Amino acid sequence: MIRLNKYMSEVGVCSRREADRLVEQGRVTVDGKPAVIGMQIEEGQLVELDGKPVKKDKKDKMILIAVNKPRGVVCSEVSQGKDVNIIEFLQYPKRITYMGRLDKDSEGLLLMTNRGDLINQMMRASNYHEKEYEVTVDRPFNDRFLKDMAAGVCLKELEVTTRPCVVERLGKKKFKIILTQGLNRQIRRMCKEFGYHVQELKRVRIMNIRLGHLKTGTWRNVTEDELAELYRCLEDAQMEAEEMEDNGGTE
Repeated sequence: MIRLNKYMSEVGVCSRREADRLVEQGRVTVDGKPAVIGMQIEEGQLVELDGKPVKKDKKDKMILIAVNKPRGVVCSEVSQGKDVNIIEFLQYPKRITYMGRLDKDSEGLLLMTNRGDLINQMMRASNYHEKEYEVTVDRPFNDRFLKDMAAGVCLKELEVTTRPCVVERLGKKKFKIILTQGLNRQIRRMCKEFGYHVQELKRVRIMNIRLGHLKTGTWRNVTEDELAELYRCLEDAQMEAEEMEDNGGTE
């Protein structure tokens, strides 16, 4: 026996919390009857979402891979002329797409999947999902620079102030930054506001998934443990976002 929401999560349809929401909306049935939140199912029972079977199908198995994107590769699904896009670069045998792009001059961790619902959950800015980067600029900086970056930077080009973030020194010209938003070329724009030019930018973590020792230009499957933790993080973030909304809070 297994809880229905856990089964739907393990199959890769959605998180357990989202599964409960789908049940509440009457979109899930078990053996042709409306599902109930908290119910358990046995092997062999027919679970359907919007009339379509929810099952582990090798042909439609969830794909989630971690890629170490090299500099020069473009995050796009369409031809970029002389530039190679990530789809052309990987030559992955099945249809997948990226979540959370990296610009052409940046490198590091890129997650790719065949699940649009997972992309939507992870990229929802209101959930404050962490993305960690290592950045090298063109000249040494002082502690005031780190403090000002962490406090939030007014980006005149975008007419927005960035969220407060974590910034730590890694060297004379290198620092670590953890963002919870993904504005266009955000880190480069932040540095530019203080007169610095980014020379190297590498993403090393997205939520609980880390780049680790993955070699540039290679990829690996996200592990089952990483995926389970990822779904737990997504559920917790969704709950916090909903509580904030219920309490009349803002981002």
